[in-house]
Amino acid sequence: MSKLVTIFGGSGFVGRYIARRLAREGWRIRIAVRRPNEALFLKPYGNVGQVEPVFCNIRDDASVRAVLQGADAVVNCVGILQARGANSFAAVQVEGAGRIARLAAEAGVTRLVHLSAIGADASSASAYARTKAEGEAAVLAAFPQAMILRPSIIFGPEDDFFNRFAEMARRSRFLPIVHGDTKFQPVYVDDVAQAAVMGVNGLATGTFELGGPSTETFRELMSQMLTVIMRKRRLVDLPVGLAGAMAAVLDGLQKISGGLITNTLLTRDQLRLLARDNIVAPGARGFTELGIDSLAFEAVIPEYLWRFRPNGQYARMRPTEKNLKA
Repeated sequence: MSKLVTIFGGSGFVGRYIARRLAREGWRIRIAVRRPNEALFLKPYGNVGQVEPVFCNIRDDASVRAVLQGADAVVNCVGILQARGANSFAAVQVEGAGRIARLAAEAGVTRLVHLSAIGADASSASAYARTKAEGEAAVLAAFPQAMILRPSIIFGPEDDFFNRFAEMARRSRFLPIVHGDTKFQPVYVDDVAQAAVMGVNGLATGTFELGGPSTETFRELMSQMLTVIMRKRRLVDLPVGLAGAMAAVLDGLQKISGGLITNTLLTRDQLRLLARDNIVAPGARGFTELGIDSLAFEAVIPEYLWRFRPNGQYARMRPTEKNLKA
């Protein structure tokens, strides 16, 4: 019988790529999510019955224990960029991560891969970065042989980075940015998935920082994105103080509305994150040690950002279409 892996958050951006790779390798896959009906799109990744979405709330021991039953390996992809209600940074990224690792060890799981982030720092001013570090510590305390992956900003067809700013550029003549000099190493989602699968297969353990082959500032990334979508937009540098005031107002509206209004633009915590470079630390193990040749974002984003061009997928035909004969 093929081995079983439980992927927490397996229907998310990174999780679905991990699931696809593992399905191709013959693993039986249990997708542990809060809304299984919204994860049914994963079932065709494998043969009939090979990929099964199941309900799980990582804030509950019994729920986590149930989806770990019989699993040979575990991948935790659960993380949040914004706290909402009971799903606080601590509840999800510290307590939830620790719970998964602790119960996985109790269940006799032999391999665990935990998705963290570059910038994880227990002393960070950002709750996101701070709880990512605390989550790593909780995982390693319960499961010392776990593989920890720390990617930089992740790109791919479903990303919430290039897609978000491309949509903003489509709607406005200006593209506001803050901390434009902050550096990133964009990393392709399937390269992260490949690294995770190595951990599931027992080919690597320990902590790895995953950054793509190029280091770019936030401003440079936006300029290249605008070139890809063929739109001329003015990049407007927002003063940090103004951006902070805007974020505070948006956070406040979300709080007083009880979550009815969601701040999807810019939170104060995201602003703190943007103040620090998001690149691989000197001496850190990464793709090279894993034997993975990571893809550059320039080679990939045209494949999915074309829909933001003025003429969509036919934009490149316009300069030459006058030469076409009827």
